[in-house]
Amino acid sequence: MLVGEMLNKIINKEITINDLATIYSVTDQTIQRKIKKLGYEWDRKKSTYKYIGKSPQPLDTDFSTLFRKKQTSNYKHDQVKNKDKKKVSYSKGTSDILDVLLVRTKSSPKRIYQGFYFDKDVLSIINSVPKNYKSELVNEALRKVFKEKGLL
Repeated sequence: MLVGEMLNKIINKEITINDLATIYSVTDQTIQRKIKKLGYEWDRKKSTYKYIGKSPQPLDTDFSTLFRKKQTSNYKHDQVKNKDKKKVSYSKGTSDILDVLLVRTKSSPKRIYQGFYFDKDVLSIINSVPKNYKSELVNEALRKVFKEKGLL
């Protein structure tokens, strides 16, 4: 995830520092320290990050490159830019989209809200993903099953 994209998601409350810590398998403090090292400071009054570092801002820097070890997942992915969307491309031998969504996801299309009851074991898996990726995980899981059954 690019630094600019990550900061916008934090500011828009689409992702939290805790979510990022989970994604990168580090502590909240480590995430905050990395953001500060990039030259950003949290403005409590405006609830936004302001840049206090030297120009240019590192908005196009891949945030994951700031960590010594890569994410603890076994999933290989390369960011490929499309005109309007960023998609994740997976090399041969990697897991399917459900496994990838447990680590990362693409931007979500238009959705309709619908509530359901879940069994505890299923819900614990859904809750293990950052909050803004849960719908994507459920949709992809159901889509996979429906395609296997010939319904889609």
